Amino acid sequence: MGITQITIDLPAEYGKKVFGEYDAYAKIIERSYHVTLILRDGEVKLVGEPGPAQKAKSVLTALLELAKNGSEITEQSVTYAISLHSDDRAESMLEIDRDLICHTTSGKPIKPKTLGQKAYVDQIRQKMVVFGIGPAGTGKTFLAMAMGITAFKNDEVSKIILTRPAIEVGEKLGFLPGDLQSKVDPYLRPLYDALYQIMGAESYLRNAEKGLIEVAPLAYMRGRTLDNAFIILDEAQNTTPAQMKMFLTRIGFGSKVAITGDLTQKDLPTGQQSGLDVALKVLSGIEDIGFSYLTSQDVVRHPLVQKIVTAYDNYEKRQQKKTDAVKGKAVKSMRRSDKRQ
Repeated sequence: MGITQITIDLPAEYGKKVFGEYDAYAKIIERSYHVTLILRDGEVKLVGEPGPAQKAKSVLTALLELAKNGSEITEQSVTYAISLHSDDRAESMLEIDRDLICHTTSGKPIKPKTLGQKAYVDQIRQKMVVFGIGPAGTGKTFLAMAMGITAFKNDEVSKIILTRPAIEVGEKLGFLPGDLQSKVDPYLRPLYDALYQIMGAESYLRNAEKGLIEVAPLAYMRGRTLDNAFIILDEAQNTTPAQMKMFLTRIGFGSKVAITGDLTQKDLPTGQQSGLDVALKVLSGIEDIGFSYLTSQDVVRHPLVQKIVTAYDNYEKRQQKKTDAVKGKAVKSMRRSDKRQ
């Protein structure tokens, strides 16, 4: 096959954004499509075989549009753009980028970054209760928090309630000093971090003092009816079936609920069934309840996190196959034994 050369206009003010620090993003595109990129005088010369060169051009064009829209381009943006173009879904990248939820206190726009995240955000807008299920780093809690704060600022709800089960992650922390709030705060720290980033510490404290924003362990929800509130239950995989039922029956009029969890990271005692597992089975046929399943493709943390999640997924699938094979052999052995008798 012959070699073709394509020229793309890339204004100097966007060159570094699209190419990345030390041309890191350009190198990813070159490796993916086996092409050569040369940036000079506001133009990119793209050299390679015709098919791959056209795909590389489409990726660069999409990244340029993101840069023009003021969006931050990261390594995740580049690799995701490449995966979308491989599936002929190039237009999806710009559609995702147009969905602005809100801004952080530093002015950074908060938007979904993948098709999975976009579907999750859309479901929160449309449904009364949404389950966001997926591995670490997929933005389940952060996006739900952004949607909740936006609804609060727009007077769509009168308060925000954030809760999660107070359970230790594989280790016993022992006695914790201080009053009751001090004891539970370490379990709720990820929720505080997201609140401070999106809303700001001062705004959070001011609204918390008025009782308009509440961060509390799940046990505090018993006996309450939560009307006109945006409620987020985080780490739902660590609830028991009884806790999940208790939480879901607290929902009142005018409320929205986002329930987030990672089915692969349960910290419940051995043998204890997860309330999230049960809820997904019991509630699957209810129209006003949405289910968004995020995958390793939706991980928006450091690219290494995506590789780690994928590696664990593959490992667990291999282990499950081995377990199923052993069970299959055991069943066959029992059947042969029964026939002999």
